[in-house]
Amino acid sequence: MIVAAGSWLVFGAAGNLPGLPILAKTPTSDSLSASFSFCGESTRMNCVVDGDTFWFRGEKIRIADIDTPELSPPRCEAERIKGEAAKARLLTLLNAGNFSLAAGWRDEDKYGRKLRTLSRSGQSLGNTLVEEGLARRWDGARHGWCG
Repeated sequence: MIVAAGSWLVFGAAGNLPGLPILAKTPTSDSLSASFSFCGESTRMNCVVDGDTFWFRGEKIRIADIDTPELSPPRCEAERIKGEAAKARLLTLLNAGNFSLAAGWRDEDKYGRKLRTLSRSGQSLGNTLVEEGLARRWDGARHGWCG
């Protein structure tokens, strides 16, 4: 009985049960792409909001495995500068080729953004931002960037 239930959960039925987390779904290939720009006030289709949030095909995506400095509003000049650098780097990464988006334990956050891990060739692009000092690994809590 337990084996059957476990198999049922692994093969995706958990997403249909309220209260159970959605299991991570690993994409098979980098099949997604678009031409991204910075978001403005007009229609948001494929654009970058900040270092960890972007719009793709009209859907707002929050990169689930990282946190970057805030831009709206930044709490200090250092946060603004690093936040602008993270935003510019995310734009470059998104425009550098095909990528994948994978759902994790939660489908969306309290703001209605889809929570996804962004990757290329099996490597998290969030990790790239962390390694470059433009992001932190997301641990479930906001931490200041001002000192």
